[in-house]
Amino acid sequence: MELKETIRRRRSIRQYTGEPISEEALNQILQAALLAPTSMNRKPCRFYVVKDKDVLKKLADAKKAGGKMLADCEAAIVTVGDSDKADTWIEDCSIAMSFMMLAAVDQGIGSCWVQIYLRKQEDGSDAEDAVREILSLKETDRIAGILALGIPAKEAEPHTEADADMGKVIRIG
Repeated sequence: MELKETIRRRRSIRQYTGEPISEEALNQILQAALLAPTSMNRKPCRFYVVKDKDVLKKLADAKKAGGKMLADCEAAIVTVGDSDKADTWIEDCSIAMSFMMLAAVDQGIGSCWVQIYLRKQEDGSDAEDAVREILSLKETDRIAGILALGIPAKEAEPHTEADADMGKVIRIG
């Protein structure tokens, strides 16, 4: 698939068929993350692949809203940055998550970014703390987000060139 077409077809997919994701497709998605650039090549990111339904349900409840699809996805990738290793962990993890979303499209897998960083639980406590507890992570492990993955229940319309608002581009020189 051509990159331009992959970018157009990348949509947030929140409903899945329940069909399994092949290990080959999952590995292609993970390789994209592992090959993503990081500041000064410090590579502070780690990727926790979760398929256990009980853990997925706990992750779905780790924030107040916007993560419920995790309970029904086939796999999720929790993207963790080591803040001791790099102060650019959020940028590095975000690039890796973006690469994974594009790789998912290429593999015919639907994905949705579940924001964890700076989000709260129902009781007002920190969603990152909840995910750290679920996965037994240390305090310096920062959670950028969780990528929900599954075979799309329905095909989403791709973006069009008209969706690219060129009015947001300011050219200098």
